[in-house]
Amino acid sequence: MEPARSEMSILPNGKGHDLGEEMCMPMKTMMEEEQNGTHHGRFDDPESTLAENIEFLPNGDGKKPRFTDFEGKTSFGMSVFNLGNAIMGSGILGLAYAMANTGILLFLFLLTAVAGLSCYSIHLLLKSSGIVGIRSYEQLGFRAFGMTGKMAAGIAITLQNIGAMSSYLYIVKSEFPLVLQAFLKTDTSSGEWYLNGNYLVVLVSLSVILPLALMKQLGYLGYSSGFSLSCMVFFLSAVIYKKFQILCPFEEFSANSTLAHAHSNVTVNHAHSYHNGHVMEDDSHCSPQMFTVNSQTAYTIPILAFAFVCHPEVLPIYTELRNPTQRKMQHVSNISILIMYTMYFLAALFGYLTFYTNVEPELLHTYSRIDPYDTLILCVRLAVLTAVTLTVPIVLFPVRRAIQEMVFPNKTFNWIRHIAIAVILLTFINMLVIFAPNILGIFGIIGATSAPCLIFIFPAVFYIRIVPKDKEPMRSTPKIFAACFAGLGVLFMIMSLSFIIIDWTTGSGSALGGH
Repeated sequence: MEPARSEMSILPNGKGHDLGEEMCMPMKTMMEEEQNGTHHGRFDDPESTLAENIEFLPNGDGKKPRFTDFEGKTSFGMSVFNLGNAIMGSGILGLAYAMANTGILLFLFLLTAVAGLSCYSIHLLLKSSGIVGIRSYEQLGFRAFGMTGKMAAGIAITLQNIGAMSSYLYIVKSEFPLVLQAFLKTDTSSGEWYLNGNYLVVLVSLSVILPLALMKQLGYLGYSSGFSLSCMVFFLSAVIYKKFQILCPFEEFSANSTLAHAHSNVTVNHAHSYHNGHVMEDDSHCSPQMFTVNSQTAYTIPILAFAFVCHPEVLPIYTELRNPTQRKMQHVSNISILIMYTMYFLAALFGYLTFYTNVEPELLHTYSRIDPYDTLILCVRLAVLTAVTLTVPIVLFPVRRAIQEMVFPNKTFNWIRHIAIAVILLTFINMLVIFAPNILGIFGIIGATSAPCLIFIFPAVFYIRIVPKDKEPMRSTPKIFAACFAGLGVLFMIMSLSFIIIDWTTGSGSALGGH
């Protein structure tokens, strides 16, 4: 058997079939579709190569070539869980604040538009993948722009996902000790090791994240992704329940109040004032706004624009899907985005209708202002921490693949390298979170640059370059739409960078929440 060839020797000639015809074909026919052209050579071990290398692999036995000689085994449902978990992030906690600064109708319009744009972006990725027979973001970049495109895609994925993982672990470091303190009713100055965020983030990384990150295939994380999403469903249920328990205007918790008063029903009569606590707003601030424009409204647009970031994970999940077709993977993406869209809107709506203009950039902190020892909210905070923790392995997989593509492009799967990359990544991220938390602000700029590239710009320009001109001329409607889509990504990038620079210069601290 020949050794693995270089990237150029395994790339097809670029001629492909039409997506519209393909989506109407039976599944079996779709999987056996071949590109026009002759390919030579094969990988040493195609099955073991899947976890790191997902290029177009030929079949040397004279059979029709397929995307890969590996047969995907991940079910449709597990693929939905994995992609949904990749979409879901800590940004859901800031959506109620976004609604408070846009109004219900404007928020709904923006969220719907972003969800539709995300579906279209994934459509561009899947169609480009089908044309050239590649299920790797980096290799699509190579096919479109050579080594420059490959390195651009790999670096963007690496920076974007390292920034996301850093933000998730920073949440664990900062929030986990507070939750434990509230559960145990201990003083912050007690000095116990289990209340130290640095120890806790390392413990969580070693005991939960690393074992999951060492899985050979992304499909194995379907169960943990399902549990992660169930934690967010619990969060959503609690937000809806609290809407009907907390009446507006509400009394803010005071440390001087008695224990009985601290745990009393927050719906007590607010007709009189309190000495130990104070009513935050009068009834005039307890009505929802359908449309709002203020100084913070523009800041919510980048928050919503990046609410459905999952594009680095789309092609790896596509590779491991059982009986994969572009139509089936598009259904996986559409269902995942629809589920997240519904959860996003309900969480924002009921969070906003609970606190109205008093909602904070981080929703759960607003509940703590009423009663920091509320058992339900403490359980919700623990569930959110669990969901965030279980998202890290999903986000780590594309980073490891990007490193593999850039540094070891022609190497077959190797367990030592597989484990070493995961350990090095987690060690690096833990060191950032523990010793240099202030550098996380840098990832705000990185995210504002890489996220628009991965969501808008790269899928559009790859599509324009990869789809043959004899199939779709440069002035065809699909390519004009793709060009406009890329321009929209550039606009979002400029807006996001502008808002971050304004935040740094003014110190306003607005919630440009991450993924």
